[in-house]
Amino acid sequence: MRIVKEIAGRICAAWALVTFIITFILVLPFAFVSYLFPEPASTAYFIRVSKVWMHIWFFLIGCPIRIRGTEHFKKGMGYIVTCNHNSLLDIPLSSAFIPGPNKTIAKSSFAKIPVFGWYYTKGSVLVDRKSEISRKKSIEKMRAVLKQGMHMCIYPEGTRNRTSELLKPFYNGAFKLAADTGHAIIPAVIVGTRKAVPLNKSFFFLPRTLEIHFLKPVDVNGRGTAALKEEVFSIMKHYLAATGTPEPEFPAA
Repeated sequence: MRIVKEIAGRICAAWALVTFIITFILVLPFAFVSYLFPEPASTAYFIRVSKVWMHIWFFLIGCPIRIRGTEHFKKGMGYIVTCNHNSLLDIPLSSAFIPGPNKTIAKSSFAKIPVFGWYYTKGSVLVDRKSEISRKKSIEKMRAVLKQGMHMCIYPEGTRNRTSELLKPFYNGAFKLAADTGHAIIPAVIVGTRKAVPLNKSFFFLPRTLEIHFLKPVDVNGRGTAALKEEVFSIMKHYLAATGTPEPEFPAA
């Protein structure tokens, strides 16, 4: 049975990669149209295209999508959305299904990928974590995103969680941004991606139901970075503990 699952995981990964490339090529011309509009209409259109693409792709790879808590987003307001990070699937899931126009803080290295790098850049605020200048510029860009009424999606763990803990310790960025701008934080919990793409396996994928749960907004109310970080971490950790987080089915080799 284990060997069968191993083989199936590689076949599914190949299918996921092929369908990703084909659907990306098909959707790319529609995405380019976003440049005809000013912001935030440009990003709003881009996200709608992305949502259609992800609906099609996740269907083709056998991953039903469940979204909860969209009622927490009030029309005309920009939020800082903080997501847990377990898999490469987290970003396409969150970007496409956060209600309304949004951008994701993302590593600048991915922007170097031919063609796809443009698409990746359009939906992101890029940052080179090794460069202090880049980090400072990214903060200003994130402020601008929020000022335009868009949402800013941030993964406060920084990188994918390869530990046995529900969450890695959070970095300050998302919470300093909230404290400085006054924009509320919406904690978001992603479920299913870790089991679909186990971190301890290379080129492996098995279809799973993927979920993103948007929780009640956390208002700033004059609080500082540390207090906001502590509250959001506690909310997300307790929610994950109550919901249950799927772990990889196979032990590390």
